[in-house]
Amino acid sequence: MKLYYSPGACSLSPHIALRESGLKFDLEQVDLKAKKTKSGADFNKVNPKGYVPTLQLDDGQILTEGTAIVQYIADKATGAKLAPAAGTMERYRTQETLNFIATELHKGFGPLFNPNMPKEAKDMAQQRLEMRLAYLNDHFASNQYMNGNAFSVTDAYAFTVLSWAGHVKIDLAKWPNVRTYYDRIAARPNVQEALKVEGLAK
Repeated sequence: MKLYYSPGACSLSPHIALRESGLKFDLEQVDLKAKKTKSGADFNKVNPKGYVPTLQLDDGQILTEGTAIVQYIADKATGAKLAPAAGTMERYRTQETLNFIATELHKGFGPLFNPNMPKEAKDMAQQRLEMRLAYLNDHFASNQYMNGNAFSVTDAYAFTVLSWAGHVKIDLAKWPNVRTYYDRIAARPNVQEALKVEGLAK
């Protein structure tokens, strides 16, 4: 498998999942502005959607969308227990959480990165995002992870999105349980390795 990624983007989530899975994989960095891979290939020919993450499977197929990719990784490495078995209620809970992260957290950060967004609209977006962070703070008051009692692909995705907070001047210390959770996930060796490879940590 080969993961196409851009440092610090949402592709960090499947990058972490791959390292946690123990599966063999390759990485190729993408310049999203130029739409070129590090080897010089036209990224739009790899993924016509033009964004990461993009996973090239061993048979040459291309899989896109982070929530689908991390579940594929989990199902290819069942021994790593990165997601519950397909068809179980626990798996549907995992999908529920992945959708929450994608639509309420990930997309919630989007307007805050847009320099052309009017201040009033940006303030409204931040207020909405802070409501979601407050929800997570309550969740982490009695849970160490997003789902269940162990690390899963939902944590790889949540960590990735929460890592953007500092870039938009949101201090996670306002939600101490979220901060503690973030630090817990950040301390995992495979997370540290992914951050180092992407140039996001020393």
